[in-house]
Amino acid sequence: MRALSESFTFRVVGRPAPQGSKRHVGGNRFVEASKYLKPWRAAIAKAAKDLTPDGWHTKLAMSVTITFILARPKSHFRSNGKLKDNAPRLCTARIGDIDKLCRATLDSLSGSVTGGAGVFDDDAQVFDLHAERRYAVGYEKPGAIITVTSINE
Repeated sequence: MRALSESFTFRVVGRPAPQGSKRHVGGNRFVEASKYLKPWRAAIAKAAKDLTPDGWHTKLAMSVTITFILARPKSHFRSNGKLKDNAPRLCTARIGDIDKLCRATLDSLSGSVTGGAGVFDDDAQVFDLHAERRYAVGYEKPGAIITVTSINE
């Protein structure tokens, strides 16, 4: 029997934020270190809810591909706004570890997380994950391009 698959792709505009790094706020309490996490997760959940196809199967195995698009630091540009010749091509700066960016994204797509989009019931259903970080090109806005594929075996 052949596996059947369905997929959809959507774009989230916003500042990608990592999930997982915590900071101590006293009284044995910890909060997420990134102040950008809550708005990032909300942007993902909204885009996914708005764009998930009708009849989407939330209980199947899932494959997810994520391209994180990050703003280049100002230090990569000359004073005239042109990109410096020695500006790095690959996004290897500490703008957010890719695994922590993925954690925030997958949790935002999961219906088991309060306020999650419900693209899948639990991120444990994700058996295949491909992710990359790259810098925005030209007038491209920071965010992410996400493809979710359900596999019915």
